[in-house]
Amino acid sequence: MAQGQPIFILPEGTNRMIGRDAQRNNILAGKVLAETVRTTLGPKGMDKMLVDGLGDIVVTNDGVTILKEMDIEHPAAKMLVEVAKTQEDEVGDGTTTAVIIAGELLKNAENLLDLDIHPTIVAMGYRQAAAKAQEILDDIAIDTVDRETLIKVAMTAMTGKGTEAAREPLAELIVDAVQKVADGKDVDIDHIKIEKKDGAIVEESSLVEGVIVDKERVHPGMPKEVKNAKIALLNSPLEVKETEVDAEIRITDPAQMQAFIEQEENMVKEMVQKIVDAGADVLFAQKGIDDLAQHYLAKAGVLAVRRVKKSDIQKLARATGATVVSNLDDLEASDLGEAGLVEERKVSGEDMIFVEECKSAKAVTLFVRGSTKHIVDEIVRAIEDAIGVVAATVEDDQVVAGGGAPEIAMAKKLKDYAESISGREQLAVSAFAEALEVVPKTLAENAGLDSIDSLVDLRASHEDNPYMGLNVFTGKVMDMKDAGVIEPKRVKKQAIQSASEAAEMILRIDDVIASSSSGAPDMDPAAMGGMPPMM
Repeated sequence: MAQGQPIFILPEGTNRMIGRDAQRNNILAGKVLAETVRTTLGPKGMDKMLVDGLGDIVVTNDGVTILKEMDIEHPAAKMLVEVAKTQEDEVGDGTTTAVIIAGELLKNAENLLDLDIHPTIVAMGYRQAAAKAQEILDDIAIDTVDRETLIKVAMTAMTGKGTEAAREPLAELIVDAVQKVADGKDVDIDHIKIEKKDGAIVEESSLVEGVIVDKERVHPGMPKEVKNAKIALLNSPLEVKETEVDAEIRITDPAQMQAFIEQEENMVKEMVQKIVDAGADVLFAQKGIDDLAQHYLAKAGVLAVRRVKKSDIQKLARATGATVVSNLDDLEASDLGEAGLVEERKVSGEDMIFVEECKSAKAVTLFVRGSTKHIVDEIVRAIEDAIGVVAATVEDDQVVAGGGAPEIAMAKKLKDYAESISGREQLAVSAFAEALEVVPKTLAENAGLDSIDSLVDLRASHEDNPYMGLNVFTGKVMDMKDAGVIEPKRVKKQAIQSASEAAEMILRIDDVIASSSSGAPDMDPAAMGGMPPMM
């Protein structure tokens, strides 16, 4: 073989980055992503304006929304976006916290790599520290959870998210909603529908014990309001069935044509009659209702709504106690649901159907108002976070203090724990402890306070009280448990778990091979720090 001749084993155009270059590049991506969302943390966090290719605007300080809306190319950065999404799915809040902890873990790991500590040892140390942090979290958790605590949890989740003015009334509505759909300790937040409409102030938001359907009556001759309604839910179309196979009907006489039309009319009439005979005076259909059926329903005084979303039909079934019927022949009086009032109302110039006063509503609707579309959207995001944390608190019955208190408590005990470990993992555990302090540090920075002074004060106050956190409005350290700044334990638990696992995974990568032909993102060698062809 000729000397010095390169051997290419990967196709041309493949980018590759090896060893320390790959690690540094991935760590840099993680740090940049964490820096992007860092300024949104806490009650004094700032918002981001995201504009997509069509010019649509999203204004938010919700970590996961920012990361989802950003078009992220870098593979390591995408892994941190997954951390935020997992946090959102599991708890509904704490997405920014999870990402900035992951970013800080990577940043501290880089310092250890510079000391020639092997990435595997750093990852092992992080794993030990994460397990110990969970134990510390269990020790400092508060077990007494009552309605007042749930309201505080909801208010803490909404602070700094554009809902300041109406935090208390909204928190009351959210706790009511969660408690209504809770089945013992089990809460399915899918049973809480959020319906939004702009054109009014936030304080006008309300909780409907039932379902609001963003549709209108199918026929103007139908009643606008039905009291003590008997509700039928149908998921098949109310129209003459088309034949399954192509069929041809030959008509030789106009009288036959007339008979054919009358027969179709009678079929529709019979369908409507079945609904009326069952005793229903309100009908929600998932599919279509043809014009003739609308006419007969209006004549019979039935309020009908068509093309209702499947999710709304399911919520209506839970709220009213109705059974969803697929075949009209099976409809009986026992399948009907009940509601004290079904009414079509005009809200901001649009008709909506309100199904209210359901006796034992197991599905409810939060009707959210705001002055403009963007404000309503941000309030809805805040409410979704609050619903998630209240549901997590009801299920776990455990909370922790907010304001950076649990992070300082964990960091303090982890530093003590590090001293009991021999070997290089000790340095990784200490680095993990320092990384947790990024949360109170960022809270202070975003509030315009001196982060070093705040950290020093917090550490000193934790000598005898694990609930001391930072009040960003006064700049003072105070007991967060007494101040009512409370978060579910699950938010912190999940944030630490997913952040440490993502950091460990990124640290163990020492080779990035990016194909430019297989549809993988084309990683510009300059952006990736220069990747030589594989030889």
